Amino acid sequence: MLLVATIRRDGTPRLSPVEPFLLDGSLWLSMMWQSRKAQDLLRDKRVLVHSIVTSRDGATGEVKLRGRAILVDEAGARARYCEAVAVLGWQPTEPNFHLFRIDLQDATFIRYAPDESGDQFVTRWPDGVEFVRRATSPTSLGAAEPIPGTFTDY
Repeated sequence: MLLVATIRRDGTPRLSPVEPFLLDGSLWLSMMWQSRKAQDLLRDKRVLVHSIVTSRDGATGEVKLRGRAILVDEAGARARYCEAVAVLGWQPTEPNFHLFRIDLQDATFIRYAPDESGDQFVTRWPDGVEFVRRATSPTSLGAAEPIPGTFTDY
């Protein structure tokens, strides 16, 4: 389960749960027919997908994906999705669901050091930027310091 942020008609954000699926090298999101989040994406394609943080220390990290939700209407692609998503224990019923493929524009991975330091490690794509922000207090971080290999250090 992930959280998806969409933009309401009045311009305010909407935060909703969604079950993501990777298919054909892309991130796919299906939504209940005529749900508010689907209506938001039909009106404004901008979307933020965020992993759920399950621990206070943040050691497992969090992922933020920004992009555009592309409506999938093509029958073959929808059928492939319906067949593939069955591994999750459910299948959408045609034609009563919205299906979007996410055109990924930016990805950020943030994690905290597993020790007691509180240091925050950040990796951004497509910028290829990796940095650490050293903890200066329990609620503050210092300036970004470039550091390679944040995925492989821990």
